Amino acid sequence: MLDHSLEALAFAHGRSRADLDTDRLLNLALVRLLEIVGEAAARMPKETCSRYPQVPWAEVIGLRNRLIHGYDAVDFDVLWQIIAHDLPQLTATLTTLLAREDDA
Repeated sequence: MLDHSLEALAFAHGRSRADLDTDRLLNLALVRLLEIVGEAAARMPKETCSRYPQVPWAEVIGLRNRLIHGYDAVDFDVLWQIIAHDLPQLTATLTTLLAREDDA
């Protein structure tokens, strides 16, 4: 989850919402990376999800499902909001949790 979240942030760095409309490769890459983040979240054991309630598991998985099943109706305004505002928080949370696990 963390690797693909960071990759999505790197792809979006220095870009704007308007770039999603004009750069098809950026558009496809960001959608795919968020799908992968959601798929990884869906594969987490329930015990892991319970142990880390600060991760918005249901929302991440729900985003994946919307992207996969509603691929023809992706709202790029919403997608950009997620990338610009929610994804940095998710990566920070995951980074902190993984650092704690490494220290344990």
